[in-house]
Amino acid sequence: MPPRRTAPPPGGARPLLAVCAAFALLSLALVPPSLPLGWDELVYASRFSPHAPATPFSAPRTRGVPVLIAPVASWSDSVVLLRLWLTLLSSTALYLGFRPWLRASHRPSAAAVAAALYGCLWVALFYASAAMPNHYTAMGAVGAVGLFLRARPTPATYTGIAAWLALATLMRPNDGAALAVPLLLAALLVPALRGRGRFLAVLGGLAAGVLPWLVEAYVRFGGVRERLARASEVQGDLRPLLSFAHHLTVLDGPLLCRPCDSDGIRLVAAEWWVLLPLLVAAGLLTLRRHAPGALPGHVLAALTALSATLPYLLFVPYAAPRFLLPAHALLAPTAAAGLLASAGLVRTAVRRRRGAGAARPLALSVALAAVLAFALVGHAVVQLLLVHGNSRIQAGARGDWARVAEVLNARGVGGDGGDGAPSRCVLRGNTSVIPLAYATGCAPDGPLRPTALVLRDAAPPRWARDWPRHTVPGTYAPGWVVHVRP
Repeated sequence: MPPRRTAPPPGGARPLLAVCAAFALLSLALVPPSLPLGWDELVYASRFSPHAPATPFSAPRTRGVPVLIAPVASWSDSVVLLRLWLTLLSSTALYLGFRPWLRASHRPSAAAVAAALYGCLWVALFYASAAMPNHYTAMGAVGAVGLFLRARPTPATYTGIAAWLALATLMRPNDGAALAVPLLLAALLVPALRGRGRFLAVLGGLAAGVLPWLVEAYVRFGGVRERLARASEVQGDLRPLLSFAHHLTVLDGPLLCRPCDSDGIRLVAAEWWVLLPLLVAAGLLTLRRHAPGALPGHVLAALTALSATLPYLLFVPYAAPRFLLPAHALLAPTAAAGLLASAGLVRTAVRRRRGAGAARPLALSVALAAVLAFALVGHAVVQLLLVHGNSRIQAGARGDWARVAEVLNARGVGGDGGDGAPSRCVLRGNTSVIPLAYATGCAPDGPLRPTALVLRDAAPPRWARDWPRHTVPGTYAPGWVVHVRP
């Protein structure tokens, strides 16, 4: 049976609050709030007039992120203000997502440790201030599972389960469905968790979250099948495949690997994928020995993490580190149990050896403590360096969009038509067309011959070879060239 706590222990939430505050401060220190909006962020923000013109909203996208940013984006075009709001929102979600684990974990301190393990990952820190859905999907997942494990659920518990699943599904319907499957099966098949209330809560949350997507599918795309087909086309034809190698290449970045043919990985960036299985295994062994009642809940969390991960590994032909954030969040409580157990064993061994007075056993225990501390400090250093490095790369790469736009505007492409009206221009290129068109003030692609071509490390097509060619000076990434139609 799951542990039968009726309330979080006194002061149990304070360490969790401290972790969430540190998460917010670290993210702001490592990812400047002035970082320009990324490609996906521009699509979401441009739903609101301060961030106009609106960019194309393709079939795979959902309305969850616009809901998150509406309190700021609906009236202000300030990127700094938007990122500060999102940092507050993401750290609050971190607290609320892991709070149910104050009861679900066999040790209340495990909730704070779990939040710290998740929150110090470079991808979590980078996206703390981002207008992106994945962190909120992850918090919806970990919050829903934590409440699902409540031994004596109340109507408020069921409401919380439904709300967390609705959030996860509103952000990413495919993730919401993957998260719901193991929970629905557990509510039907696992004796300790079986119950109509849990089943209906999961089903209701899934339905509430997917409803906006369904409505839009019929209004904009003609039906569910048509929207799924269009979404598959946009994402490069979803089909059975193996993309394990792609996900390995993005452990240290880039933010999106599409295609992943020429990217590599620094071995030091793989340390989390060595540390995580060890901690999860240690956590499961610890729970089996000392808290067998809590073991089924952690196994369910691990199975839910697997369910959320497999679609990306088996069907999506590209990779992004943010896709696996729900799995990291769901495995974090079990990893925290393993970390606390390991620290406890080392501490006990040191005390016993010190009491026995034997020099060699004491030295061995101290060495074990040093190894554990070195692993944790090394992990933190690697993650902080990765978030800093990726933030710097993104600042440079996104700055190139503005530099390209300056060159185009100087040659009469984009901006406004002189009377304040938007310029009627069409932009085409071989990379980053949507953000480049947004920065320039043009429409991306289109059925007509474009007003200008923006190419990087590529030759123009035959029909544009005679167009005036202009290099873009001072770019972060070399090779930007614009061709303007005469």
